[in-house]
Amino acid sequence: MEWVRALQGAVVALDTAPLIYYIEAHPAYLPLIDPFFSALAVGEFQVVTSIITLTECLIHPIRTIDMTLANQYRTLLFDTEGITTLLVSPAIAELAAQLRATYNVRTPDAL
Repeated sequence: MEWVRALQGAVVALDTAPLIYYIEAHPAYLPLIDPFFSALAVGEFQVVTSIITLTECLIHPIRTIDMTLANQYRTLLFDTEGITTLLVSPAIAELAAQLRATYNVRTPDAL
């Protein structure tokens, strides 16, 4: 896919939805995002996300008491080469506030 090739060598911010679609193999979206995760697996680019992504991803597994699924999210976010999950520091909180103020995005998206 052309859009995945365009990311080569970049650092890409990753939101929650693609992670959920990938881990849970969503039938409509997996064909669109699988090339992204395949390219990530071979080191074509780096990914960063916020610890807030873990919070958002764990809601469904906790509600359904699916600890296997919860552990899949933890493994992807913390043990996958090429993915960095950032903690929310004061500097990140300040930058998120600036992004919210400038672009009117939601807090999880700004983080």
